[in-house]
Amino acid sequence: MEDREIIELYFERSERAIEETSKKYEGYCFQIAYNILNNHEDSYECLNDTWLNVWNAIPPSRPDRLSSYLGKITRNLALNVYQKEHRKKRGGGQVDVAYEELEMVLSGGNLPEEQVEQKLLTECINRYLETLSVTKRMVFVGRYWYFESIEQIAAHMGISQSKVKTTLFRVRKGLREYLEKEDIYI
Repeated sequence: MEDREIIELYFERSERAIEETSKKYEGYCFQIAYNILNNHEDSYECLNDTWLNVWNAIPPSRPDRLSSYLGKITRNLALNVYQKEHRKKRGGGQVDVAYEELEMVLSGGNLPEEQVEQKLLTECINRYLETLSVTKRMVFVGRYWYFESIEQIAAHMGISQSKVKTTLFRVRKGLREYLEKEDIYI
């Protein structure tokens, strides 16, 4: 079923919308949650929460790309679960590793001024990503958006793990230089 048809089912408040969404996107959303949580039960619970959140958000929202919309909701829910479970101890999962890799380049904040800065930073990062080749962008997004391991990225991109590591190092270095050119210092 096409995404626009699924969205129409949500607007009709048909429970079939959730069935069709699950049928089409369960694997995609599960993988996002699992990359963050590394736990089947928590990942499936995150999927259930995703479907509920989508049911409550559409309408009034009408996403342009349902896959991206679902992915973002799943990712945010999984990160919330992860943070809740790891407040007292640091785990060895991909989230921690990915954040540690980027901590020298990026920071985040919760104050209103920091949120504005974060929005500007996000826009700047998006502009930087547009300058990269498709391969470099996919490696970066795979690592820092989907929290894929080096091994996962290498496997689905058909490149060596050392190539992934080198690409990530160079892209992070390039990002830092790009941010400095934009007068963003972190």
